Amino acid sequence: MQGRRRRELGIQALLAAALLAALWWLLDVTAGNMAERGIRSGFDFLRDPAGFAIGESLLPFDSADSTWWALAAGLANTLRVALPAILASTLLGTLIGLGRLSPNLLLRGLCAGYVETLRNIPLLLQLLAWYFVVTDLLPPASAALQLGPHVFLSKSGLALPWPGGDGGLLDLPLRGEFGIVGGAALTPEFLALLLGLSLYTAAYVAETVRGGIQSVPRGQSDAALALGMTRLQMFRLVLLPQALRSIIPPLTNQHLSLTKNASLAVAIGYPDLVSVANTTLNQTGRAAECIALIMAVYLMLSLLTAWLSAWLERRTGRWVERS
Repeated sequence: MQGRRRRELGIQALLAAALLAALWWLLDVTAGNMAERGIRSGFDFLRDPAGFAIGESLLPFDSADSTWWALAAGLANTLRVALPAILASTLLGTLIGLGRLSPNLLLRGLCAGYVETLRNIPLLLQLLAWYFVVTDLLPPASAALQLGPHVFLSKSGLALPWPGGDGGLLDLPLRGEFGIVGGAALTPEFLALLLGLSLYTAAYVAETVRGGIQSVPRGQSDAALALGMTRLQMFRLVLLPQALRSIIPPLTNQHLSLTKNASLAVAIGYPDLVSVANTTLNQTGRAAECIALIMAVYLMLSLLTAWLSAWLERRTGRWVERS
């Protein structure tokens, strides 16, 4: 048994060494070809001033800042839209998934229609449609729709109360002579991307939740009802703990896909990581380096997501055992 284990480890080590050697050879050939053509290579450009502005940024950024800080601002913008979209799609998808299991025929049909429609329209078209809705169909800022106290929606985006007023109070948006003043504003590009990612991914999350719940044997729910549990108690104490084991792995994949789909932001002008990297590529000509940086960042995000998923699965397993 130990000999077999050593052979397996030896084979894996040889494969890893061969992969590293192939990668090193590829990099060496690429660097040689670029040198023959007089193309500069390397990552020294990251220390140079970016030389361009970013339309909106979660991090403070100026064109005189370094290129690496511009890429960091692009990554922050990606996470700025991806994280709330993950939360929104999970909540909405869970509700729709439960709706697909409802005994109410109308509710079940509406949820099924939502899933089939959103899943079968390409995400890029949905993003363009939402951008058109926000920028063309909404009223101008001078006639903004008031959705609630100090919450306004218009072509200029969504204006919300935000901390930062005098004395640490909320800075409240107010109607001005030419538009909305004060508060925080979410741009049309951000809103279109957030809506598109959330609604599209929610359709897949709904199917994941529905499939996970249906994977629990029907006898479990029948037994819970026979013991006098309400349907809410049955779902919370019996179905959900067992279904989570089936739901979490594919749900993690959907969250990861959402983060990668955020790269389509370039189509509607939102300055995410890919958009900033493309601008950097055009200015510096360092195509291989910029593409490698994008790949490395998304690889790290994927690995982090996989680690969080494994951790959550372990926690869920212990919770189910205690239940």
